[in-house]
Formats: sequence, structure tokens, C-alpha cells
Amino acid sequence: MDWEADLKRAICEGDEIKAGEIVEQALQEGAKALELLEGGAVAGIYEAGHLWKAGEFFLPDIILATEAYKEAMKGIEPRLANEERAYKGKVLIGTVEGDAHDIGKNIVIAMLRCSSYEVIDLGIDVPMQEFLDRTGAIQPDVLGVGAYMSTTLPKMEELVRSMESSDLGRKPRIIVGGAAVTSDYAEKLGAAGYATNAAETVELVDRLMGSR
Repeated sequence: MDWEADLKRAICEGDEIKAGEIVEQALQEGAKALELLEGGAVAGIYEAGHLWKAGEFFLPDIILATEAYKEAMKGIEPRLANEERAYKGKVLIGTVEGDAHDIGKNIVIAMLRCSSYEVIDLGIDVPMQEFLDRTGAIQPDVLGVGAYMSTTLPKMEELVRSMESSDLGRKPRIIVGGAAVTSDYAEKLGAAGYATNAAETVELVDRLMGSR
């Protein structure tokens, strides 16, 4: 069977149960977790994002695809740690306090992982102190901060300013994104970069890692 194609289809179609079953069976039959990630899980969520951008998918379709992706990753992620993989860098990412949106963030994470980055997901509605504490403990190369509602932009600014003044050892490059963020706002914050979608985010992180 073509596990990768089947998983891609299940995720793009938002079939959570099927996505989980495919991963379980594929791994039992010797499939590599990394291949399932890149050719199946990431490809599926990326295709869903492309259809959304093209106006063929709507928000409910993206939500279902994201849930199917999460289910697939439950089986894939534990196996990735056991497979040799060279990472290009470490990225810590989360959505600011007060913001519970994670669809865009999840697609970004999938694309970064597919592009050989180690990604630590703090999740949604992340308090500023947790961002600071985890940054100090993990020492990421890049910190990705998302805001999807304009009402949470002050939290993003507060976080960036706190990062600048805190003693965290080697400070990460801070990148920002989300529906509420613009390039002008990112420049005002003094962020290292801004991206409008997952593909641009990977290109941005590649550039930042190349300039370290």
C-alpha cells in the first residue's frame, strides 16, 4: 500500500479516525515515521491549507484536517525520536495569552518539522512567563509568536519587550505571525521577521539560521 498517499488523503479530507488507523498499520508493517510525516501528514495538512487559500476549503474543512493531522502525529511523533535525524535548528512556538487559535500555528509546525527543524509547541493561550521560562530552559534558535486577534496584540508587544530585557542567555531570533499581525507591526516591534503563511515561515527561519 501507498501509506503516504493514503495518509495525505485522509488528513486533507479531515478523516481523523482513518488517519490514526493508517499510521498505526503503516508503522506495524515497517514504515518509517519520518516518511509518514513528510509524505503523508505534512503533505495532507499543506494540501488542505492550499485549498483553503484557493477558496475551495472553508474553516470547518481546515479544522477537520487539523484534527486528523493531530491524530496522525500521536503515532508518528514518538517514533521520530528513535530515528536518526539531523536538525537544522530548534524552534519554540506558541500563541499569545488570550488567543486560542491554533490552525495556522499547526500548519507552520508541520512545515518546519518537515524541513528538518526541531519544534517545541507551547500551544495556545500561553502566558508571557511561560514563554520566558521555556525560552530560558530550551534555548531555541528561533521563537515564533502568533496572534490571531487584534485584542491580543498588546500581549505580543509585552512579550517581545520582556524578551529583550530578560537575562535568558543566548536570545532567540523572534518571528511573529498570525491574522492580526502585519509587516508594519512586526517592524514596529523590532521582530527578526514576519511571515504570512507556513511556506514563508520556513523560508524565513532558513534565512535566520543561515545568518547566525
